[in-house]
Amino acid sequence: MKMIPRFAGRLLEWYRLHQRDLPWRKTRDPYRIWLSEVILQQTRVAQGLAYYERFVEHYPTVHHLAKAPIEEVLRLWQGLGYYSRARNLHAAARTISIQWAGRFPASYDELRRLKGVGDYTAAAIASFAFDEPVAVVDGNVFRVLARLYGLYDDISRTKTKHKFKALSEAHMPPQEAAAYNQAMMEFGAVQCTPQKPLCMTCPFRDDCYAAQYGKQQELPVKSKKTTKRKRYLSYRFFYRNGKLWMQERKQKDIWKGLYEPARIEAATAREMEQLLQNEAPAALWQQAQAIEQIRHLLTHQELFIDIGMLHLPPDAALPPFLKDGGDWFTPEECDALPKPIVIAQYFERHRHLLHE
Repeated sequence: MKMIPRFAGRLLEWYRLHQRDLPWRKTRDPYRIWLSEVILQQTRVAQGLAYYERFVEHYPTVHHLAKAPIEEVLRLWQGLGYYSRARNLHAAARTISIQWAGRFPASYDELRRLKGVGDYTAAAIASFAFDEPVAVVDGNVFRVLARLYGLYDDISRTKTKHKFKALSEAHMPPQEAAAYNQAMMEFGAVQCTPQKPLCMTCPFRDDCYAAQYGKQQELPVKSKKTTKRKRYLSYRFFYRNGKLWMQERKQKDIWKGLYEPARIEAATAREMEQLLQNEAPAALWQQAQAIEQIRHLLTHQELFIDIGMLHLPPDAALPPFLKDGGDWFTPEECDALPKPIVIAQYFERHRHLLHE
C-alpha cells in the first residue's frame, strides 16, 4: 500500500483551521477526558455536551464520582441510554479513587484494566492526557481510512480494527499523538461525513480512492445489522395515598438499575392481550387515564409501549403482581429516581393528573 504523502502534516493543518471549540479539548485532565469519551460513545456531540457539563458540575473530581450513590449517577445519566456505561463509569471511578488514590493510570495497558474501558477509550485517554503514541480508532477513523485507501475490510471484525489501528499509527507523528488523534476523529465528523462528505474542499481529494472512483457510500464496509428484537410493554403508574408504586429493574436486561411503574411484558401483541386478560385485572388496567402508545427504539430492540396513570382508592387492594418487589414513593421522591427516559418524559407530561 502506497502511503499518502505528508498525510499527518496536511491533516493537522486542516485541524488547526476547522476544529470545533469543545471543552474537553482544553484540558489534559484524564478524568475529564475519560468522562467526555464515555459520554460521547453512541452519542452526538450536541447531545453529549450538556451531559458532560452536568457531570463535571456534580462530580468535579473522580473522588466525587466515586462517592456518589449509583442511583444518583443513573439519574444524571437519564436519557443517554446504554446505562451499563454509567454503571461501569461509577465502578471504575471507585477503583481509581480507592485503589489508585485518585491517580489515573497513565498508560494504555493500565487503562484497559479499568471496568468499561476498551481499546478506543484507553487510547483516547492515553494519547490526549499522557501523549502516548497509540492510535484512536472509532467510526470516524474507519471511514476516513477506508475511503482514502479503498479498504474493503469488514470493520465489524477484530482483525480489521487491528489493521486500521496499525495504519493510523504508521502516519502518527509520535510527538503530536494527541493532536493527530483529535484531528482524525474531527476530520471524519466534520469533513468526511457518512452521507455527504465534503469532497470538493477536502485536502486529500486528489489522493482519495473513494473520491476518484465515486465509492463514498460503499466505504467503509460493515456487516449488516441484525433485525431488531420486538418487545411489548404495558405500564401503569398506580397512585394511592399521595404515593406512586415503583419498582427497580434488577434483571440483567435493558434499564437494569432503573425504576419503572407496574409492568406487564410480552413478546408479541397477541400475547400481551392474553396477559392483560389473565394476569392482571383487565378492567382496572384499562381504567387508567392519559394512556399513550409509544414506539421506542434501542440499538438492538424495538419497544412497543403503552402507559397510563391510575388513581387507586385509599383502601383498594393491589393487583397480585404488585405485592412484592416494589415500594411507594412520593412524586418528589419519584423525581429523584433514575428512570428510563420514556418513563420519565411521560411522568413529566402527566404528573398534573396526580392532583386532579
